Amino acid sequence: QLETLEQEEQECLELRPHPTEKRTHIVSHQHGMTVTKTLQEGEAEPQCQSFCYSRAKLRGLLLEGASLLLLRVLARRQTMPPDLIFPAIDTEGDLCTSSY
Repeated sequence: QLETLEQEEQECLELRPHPTEKRTHIVSHQHGMTVTKTLQEGEAEPQCQSFCYSRAKLRGLLLEGASLLLLRVLARRQTMPPDLIFPAIDTEGDLCTSSY
C-alpha cells in the first residue's frame, strides 16, 4: 500500500522586472490532505491560499510521484488497462482526474 505523505512543488519564472515564484505544498493527515499554494511576484507580499480535501474525495489519488511510478510499471509490463482514470490534483491545487 503506497501513499503520498507529503509533496512540494516549486516553479520560478525569471521575468523582469518582477520574477515570480509559485509553490504548492501538499501534506497528508488523518482526515485527508491539505494543499497550500503560495505565489510571490517580485517584492510584493506572498499570497497564500490553503484548502483541504477529505479522504473520501481522495480515494485512489495519484500525485506526481505515484504517477511516474505507475507509468514505469505499465511500460515494464508493456500493457495498458482500459479506462485507467485516477483522481489527481492539478497545478492550481484543484481536484481533477488523470486519464491514461
